[in-house]
Amino acid sequence: MADKQPRVVSGLQLWQWRNTAHQAAIATDVPPAEVDWLLLEVAGLDRLALRLESFKNWPQIHLQLPLEELDRLWQRRLNDRLPVQYIAGVTPWRNFQIAVSSAVLIPRPETECLIDLALASASNGSGHWADLGTGSGAIALGLADVLPATIHAVDYSLEALAIAQTNARNLGFADRIKFYQGSWWEPLTFLKGQFSGMVSNPPYIPTSTLPTLQPEVVNHEPHLALDGGTDGLNCIRHLIEISSSYLQPGGVWLIEMMAGQADAVRELLQNQGSYCKIQIHADLAGIERFAVAYKS
Repeated sequence: MADKQPRVVSGLQLWQWRNTAHQAAIATDVPPAEVDWLLLEVAGLDRLALRLESFKNWPQIHLQLPLEELDRLWQRRLNDRLPVQYIAGVTPWRNFQIAVSSAVLIPRPETECLIDLALASASNGSGHWADLGTGSGAIALGLADVLPATIHAVDYSLEALAIAQTNARNLGFADRIKFYQGSWWEPLTFLKGQFSGMVSNPPYIPTSTLPTLQPEVVNHEPHLALDGGTDGLNCIRHLIEISSSYLQPGGVWLIEMMAGQADAVRELLQNQGSYCKIQIHADLAGIERFAVAYKS
């Protein structure tokens, strides 16, 4: 019981911390709304209590971590640009709360469109679907949520797989998603030619562009999940080349890519010779972000 004690604070203490954190955020160009999002997660407050500041008068608030630790992590947010999602250990994605750590990429809102595209593209939503480079497991979870298929999720990182498996358990999809450690299709050779669909958000940032990204990304998110080689297309090129032998005829090939890569990806798909009905789709910001093709 003793170690739990520092996790209980008075509403006044937390109110004072919140005000200081707000001011520090504004001073260092961090969105002050992040403070309240963090308190929703770690203090169990609701938006109304935050807006009305009614929690100020509460005698006790239970935190998921000691206030000193929360403050230390918040200082890292301000000074080292540690993403707030890594402090909270969760991020919202589609209708889920997804556990994250620095071992996985933080799932982005635009990636949610991959799930809608998969659903729209699936002539056969059952059978076997692959999520290659699953990271936190977000895409696999999204697919399991909308398709009656068995989802096979692959990642090279054991740390990432551990988080993905935790998410599958927490969200009730453990029996629908199978996890494999390895590179891309390699662990799935036993199902070669049997996949109804493949979805991937592979590394697609050119190596030389990495240092120019926001410090939140380049200093804290795993480079293995970001670096796509000299032109950013190394992994995509590999997936175009290999996937056709794993997909059944009519199977869907679906990836996320970077702004400016659509023409090159379309050309690679056409030149490979195994794909038809190649489409490029924009994300909500109008950026050509997704490529869909079908195994001939």
